[in-house]
Amino acid sequence: MRHIAIVGSGPAGYYFAEAAQKTFGEDVRVDVFDIMPVPYGLIRTGVAPDHQSIKGVSRRYEKTALTENVRFVGNIAIGRDVKIEELQELYDAVVLATGAPKDRSLAMPGEDLDNVFGSAAFVGWYNGHPEFADLQPDLSGDTAVVVGMGNVALDVARILAKTPDEFEGSDIVAHAYDALHESRIERIVILGRRGPHQIMMTPKELGELGQLERAAPHVDADDLPDVGEDAMLEPGLRKSVTLLRDFAATPEHIRAEKRIAIEFAFFSQPKALLGEGKVSHIEIEKTQLVKGRAQPTGETETLPASLVVTCIGYRTAPIPGVPFDERAGRFANDEGRIMPGLYCVGWARRGPSGTIGTNKPDGVGMIAKIAEDIENGALGRAGKKGRAGFDALAKANGLDVVTFQDWKKIEEAEAAAAREGSPREKFVDVEAMIKALG
Repeated sequence: MRHIAIVGSGPAGYYFAEAAQKTFGEDVRVDVFDIMPVPYGLIRTGVAPDHQSIKGVSRRYEKTALTENVRFVGNIAIGRDVKIEELQELYDAVVLATGAPKDRSLAMPGEDLDNVFGSAAFVGWYNGHPEFADLQPDLSGDTAVVVGMGNVALDVARILAKTPDEFEGSDIVAHAYDALHESRIERIVILGRRGPHQIMMTPKELGELGQLERAAPHVDADDLPDVGEDAMLEPGLRKSVTLLRDFAATPEHIRAEKRIAIEFAFFSQPKALLGEGKVSHIEIEKTQLVKGRAQPTGETETLPASLVVTCIGYRTAPIPGVPFDERAGRFANDEGRIMPGLYCVGWARRGPSGTIGTNKPDGVGMIAKIAEDIENGALGRAGKKGRAGFDALAKANGLDVVTFQDWKKIEEAEAAAAREGSPREKFVDVEAMIKALG
């Protein structure tokens, strides 16, 4: 029997657990650890609340979680409650699937002003992540600036622009729903260093901006390359750029009917955030493309900005005792191997790239490496204590473990508390989650 510990219960963790089952069958026991009492990581607190179809992938993970040889071990912080070395003593392999939950820094003047947030924090706020539930962004100003040209930037802009009725069917948490209902934002600027051909926005998410009740996307036709150049783009990006062209061609009187303008500011990079205690403006510098890279031109301008959300990427959170690549913002690894018996998958391995589905082949590839290491003797002979050893350690240290069956009780309580038209009302603090267990 081989025992594997997975740290992190998001997509990377559960796809790996599924791959471990298929590879080793009944000869493996997998424990999936999470700092939260609830599973699914990014699916629960990262995917936009109005994208319920994407969140539905958790049903696949539940099938894996309910099998005999996979166990959810929630409410346990590896590095705080249990040292990584202790896990390594108990399990044949420890796989870090912690994702990249921390925001990359803009590293510029004014970043510490009030009402400036990274997307991990801001998305966590409207998704009910306990770490960010008390964020309290001020939405009383009229201009929000969203820095970034990927799908997360689109999510943030869309959530800021939606009416209360447009959240029907979503699981946006009550505190964010109420705050957005009172929002006075009338202008949302999406800021990107490069041009339309370099965006990382997918057609589905970009197209949603054109379907909003009270908001209209604005694109300056002068920012668009010659239409003939679109032929060289890969199909998905070509569709996205076609949507940008459609936005640019929308008659002004049609756009004027919408109260909120969502403006795409291409070839613009942030230079400084300005304000007295709280952000009020953003200084930007115009750029030009040189061999595909954005180069500053020296031309600057200042835009109003009562709220700034940076969507410029994420970093993995370090764990004491685990080598970390500070420059890349992820665990130091060689194709997923960190040291004998210690591995990483997903964003913790490769950085924040790819889609949720990208984690499936990642998990398959990593379990193949572990099988190879077992075959060549790198992990030693079977015989470690695994979950029985962890249970003894948890009892000795007085740790309160939340099981998958416990999570189902939390899930039922959230469903029972949902407002009309919503699938759930998430608990936004750990204490409330534990209390729901009775």
